Amino acid sequence: MPEPDRMKIAFVYDAIYPYVKGGVEKRVWELAVRLTGRGHEVHIFGMKYWNGDDILIREGIILHGVCPARPLYAGGKRTLGEAINFGLRLIHPLGKGRFDIIDCQQFPFFSCISAKFIFLIKRTPLVITWHEVWGDYWYTYLGQGGAFGKYIERLVARLTPHMIAVSRITSEQLTPLSGLKTIVIIPNGVDQSRISAIPPAADRSDIIFAGRLIKEKHADQLVRAFALLSKEQPAIRLLIIGDGPERETLLGLIREKGLLDRVSIRDFEARHDDLITRMKSSCVFVLPSTREGFGITALEALACGLPVVTVDHPANAVRELITEKTGFLSSPSAEDLADKIREALAHHEEMREACLSMAAAFDWDRIAAECEEYYRSVIAKKGTRDRIKNRDPRT
Repeated sequence: MPEPDRMKIAFVYDAIYPYVKGGVEKRVWELAVRLTGRGHEVHIFGMKYWNGDDILIREGIILHGVCPARPLYAGGKRTLGEAINFGLRLIHPLGKGRFDIIDCQQFPFFSCISAKFIFLIKRTPLVITWHEVWGDYWYTYLGQGGAFGKYIERLVARLTPHMIAVSRITSEQLTPLSGLKTIVIIPNGVDQSRISAIPPAADRSDIIFAGRLIKEKHADQLVRAFALLSKEQPAIRLLIIGDGPERETLLGLIREKGLLDRVSIRDFEARHDDLITRMKSSCVFVLPSTREGFGITALEALACGLPVVTVDHPANAVRELITEKTGFLSSPSAEDLADKIREALAHHEEMREACLSMAAAFDWDRIAAECEEYYRSVIAKKGTRDRIKNRDPRT
C-alpha cells in the first residue's frame, strides 16, 4: 500500500488545550499543530469550551465540541458522569467523519470504547495513547469501586494492537496488561527554540511548581519542605502555579506555616509563554508527584535550564529525565525533599547546560515525525489486512 501524502487524523480527548492546561491536552495540541504543518488534516474531538458553532477551526486544526463542557473533577476525583457522557456523545460526531486513523487518549476510558465501536463499523485504524497505568492504584483511588476501574483499564488495554506509551514506565506496565509483546514509546516533547526566545519575568522566585493541585502531585509536601528551608534561608521564595481540588487545603497549610509572605499561588497563565517566563525567573523546579505518566512541565523546566527535584516513586515517570547532572530524586518525606531542594539551589547554575541538553532530545518536531511514521505503519497494516480479506479465493 503506498504511503498517503496526506492523512486525515482524529485525536480524541475530552479536555482541549488551551481551554484546559494539562500534560495530555498539551501533547495532543502540540502534535496537532505540527501534523497540520506537515500537510495533514487534523481534528480534535473533545468537550465544547467555546461559544457558537460546535465546530471551530483554530490554527488550522478542526475542533469538534462533542458536548457542553462539564467539570473534570468532583471531590478531588475525575467525575464518572462526565466520562460516560462524553463517551456516549462521541459516537455520532466521530462516526460521521471518514478518517485515516483515530488516536484516542486512554483516559477517560469510555471514549476509547466508543472509538472501538467506530472501528468495528468503519474499520478506521485505532491507536490508543497511554499516559499511565493505574493497576492496583485503582483501589486507593476508589476503594472497593477500584475493581471496576481496574477491569475497565484492562478491557481498554485489549481494544487494539496499536498502542503508544509516553514513557518507559508506562510501556513496561502496559505490556503484560495488553498481552502485546512490545509497546512503542513516543514521549512527550518540548519546543526548546520557542522557549529559548522567551525572556524571564521581572519578579523572581527561587523554587517553582506547576501542575494540577491534586493529591497525587503532593504540593502540600513541597510547602512543608519549604517551611523547613525557610527557617535557615528566610529570603527564599516559592511560586506554585496551578489549580485544582487541593487549592484551598494548600492555602490553609501555607497560612498555618506562616508562609503567606514567601509562598505565592497563581492560576495557570492564560498564555503558555507566561508560564515559561515564570520558570525562567526561578532557580529550581520541584514536582513531588508520586503518579506522573510523563511530566511535561518538568521537561519544560529543563528546557529553561532549571534542575528538577522529584520523588523516587515507581509510578513517577519524571524519574526518567533525572540524571546526576539534571536533578535530584527524593524520598516522599518533607525532610529529604528539603535536603534535595537545598542541594539543587546550591548547584543550579552549573547544572544549566546539562538540563538544556536533556530537553533538546525531546523536540516536538521530532516527536511529531515519530507519530506520523507510526500512523503510516498502522494504516499500511490495515491496507494489507483489507487486501487479504478481499482477495478472490480462486486466485
